[in-house]
Amino acid sequence: MASPLLKIKDLSLKVAETKILHDIDLQVERKQIVGIVGESGSGKSLTALSVMQLLPKVCKLGGLIEFDGKDLLNMSEKSMCSLRGNEIGMVFQEPMTALNPVKTIGEQISEGIRWHTNVSRAEAEDRARHMLDRVGLPSSKYPLDRYPHELSGGQRQRVVIAIATALNPKLLIADEPTTALDVVLQAQILDLLKELVADNDMALILISHDLGVVADVADDITVMRKGVVEETGPTVQVLKEQKHPYTAQLAKASVHIPTWQNRAQKPAAEPLLQINELNKTYNGRRTGFVSRAPDFTAVNNVSFSIANGRSVGLVGRSGCGKSTLARMILGLSKPTSGAIQFDGKVTTDLDDNAMRASRRHMQVVFQDPYGSFNPRKTVEWLVAEPLFLEDENLTRNQKRERIAGALTEVGLQADAMKKYPHEFSGGQRQRIAIARALITRPKLIVADEPVSALDVSIRAQVLDLLAKLNDDLGIAFLFITHDLSVARAITHEVMVMNEGKIVEQGRTADILDNPQTQAAQMLVYATPDLQQAIERRSANN
Repeated sequence: MASPLLKIKDLSLKVAETKILHDIDLQVERKQIVGIVGESGSGKSLTALSVMQLLPKVCKLGGLIEFDGKDLLNMSEKSMCSLRGNEIGMVFQEPMTALNPVKTIGEQISEGIRWHTNVSRAEAEDRARHMLDRVGLPSSKYPLDRYPHELSGGQRQRVVIAIATALNPKLLIADEPTTALDVVLQAQILDLLKELVADNDMALILISHDLGVVADVADDITVMRKGVVEETGPTVQVLKEQKHPYTAQLAKASVHIPTWQNRAQKPAAEPLLQINELNKTYNGRRTGFVSRAPDFTAVNNVSFSIANGRSVGLVGRSGCGKSTLARMILGLSKPTSGAIQFDGKVTTDLDDNAMRASRRHMQVVFQDPYGSFNPRKTVEWLVAEPLFLEDENLTRNQKRERIAGALTEVGLQADAMKKYPHEFSGGQRQRIAIARALITRPKLIVADEPVSALDVSIRAQVLDLLAKLNDDLGIAFLFITHDLSVARAITHEVMVMNEGKIVEQGRTADILDNPQTQAAQMLVYATPDLQQAIERRSANN
């Protein structure tokens, strides 16, 4: 029997005296797709970085990592450099961070080709064009002189895949390659990875916290928690039988629907938020001394309303205009035309001082809480920040009482206010972001992809929290997401946006169970479904 392409045996990782990985065993055969799943902090990415030998110097590794007969733990850095990108490629989670913003995509794809093969610049560029074609970015439309910021998120991720696979590596490691992408782009990227495995006899390690994604792609699955492998085996068998309690816990969390008393609530007669024929057009950038690119309409004649206490979802592909619409509602961007009425006032007519009073009743929760926090400030300062919108001057004790109350409402202890953002997990940081939004007792919270970067267990906790806030405080939500399972779990109504327009809207179940427009159908059909994936693959086996 042929030896596996990658063999990890009794792998341990220590930082100082703290053990992070505990005796990890993992095997990857040639042409095989292996999924690694688990919550944030389970050790998935550290295992991958151990294979790549890209860990900080303070980390101490023990055990065995053998790749194609080579002992990686005893390999010199020079030898590892010849291996990385050549025989082992890696796709990182955030393409904008993985790409160099001041280098063209052609330079970045060519760089590894020239490093490993010593071909001429012209030959490397020819190969780079071939790679772009291969990942669905034809060089006629996406020339080599494009910069990363000129591409969408999905296009940037394709460039990262082109870089990682330019030399047909024997093993590709993809670490959460689709987390920030809409479901249609996610499906396209996963199809691309499967094609690359099939066409190049390549093995793939797919790291994800989404069981639905892994269930649809991987041959084998490894379930990790707190640096320990809890369960491993054929994907369908492991996810169907769910013998380990933690596997069952992950599967349950991935399809979690909150207990939500207001789910059947009927809308109030008067809308809290009314959007009338809203438009936002950006002037086209100048492409020469005379010529200019055409104007771009990001939001096109949008009208809808949200009643008090209602949770309304806004779904659509990346770039469809969701976030632009949210910025106009929040008063962070002026519409080209149309009107926004909030709580009885036409906010599009208000100056900055008058808008300040409306903002007290309208707050926002962003996708990445860590990115929206000042890391040098304590939780007390961060949560209290919106209180400047209040008319009354609060004493220090009054502020502290309000902060403690907001933290308690989101399930955190009052003593958390003395800590800094880096001392909390991702789910806790999102709770702090929600506490900051609650501090002014708003009537509406705009939640822009608030759970897309969270693992399934934490996502379930945050969805429970949002449902409880809707029940207990009657807060209305505009929930912006590309994840239809989240929209189904937490919204009364849903609107589908495509190319700046609302193309379909109605009760959430009606829209998601029976989509009428092509845009809605694409979103519904591309959304990963754990149970359907298990049933489909079981039938095919």
